[in-house]
Amino acid sequence: MIKENEKMLDFKLLDENNNYKSLNDYKDKMLIIYFYSKDNTSACTCQALGYKQLYDEFKKLNTEIIGISKDTVSSHNKFKLKHDLPFSLLTDTDRDYVSKLGLLKEKTMYGKKVIGTVRSSVIIKNGIVIKFNYNVKGSEDAINNLNYLKTINIYSKN
Repeated sequence: MIKENEKMLDFKLLDENNNYKSLNDYKDKMLIIYFYSKDNTSACTCQALGYKQLYDEFKKLNTEIIGISKDTVSSHNKFKLKHDLPFSLLTDTDRDYVSKLGLLKEKTMYGKKVIGTVRSSVIIKNGIVIKFNYNVKGSEDAINNLNYLKTINIYSKN
């Protein structure tokens, strides 16, 4: 499970353009990673659009956003284009990364038990988790993270 004040587990995942990204690519910025279940579902779209709407505010705070789900590169590419998302979406098709982070759990969908990603987000600075939000509401995640960043001294070198 992700823990605050500990090092974030690194990743090497493909983005919507079929380029590998890792945690090291964001070392000079604050980074928010939000984890979601599936492109083009209502709550997941709401979450992505929340980050899009506030993206300029995050940029003013030297913060980058990425989303991670089990969707394919092609699905992410279409989702990003459809909603004109200004940030990267990374693919974890085998859900290996979210599993290592403890973000998979059994859910019931339409009366059927499935294993799914727990909608969560994490704020990272210099590779260290400074805030972890587990089981968030898609409609509130972006604004809650923005408000949190505004309350801390993000320009500190610590």
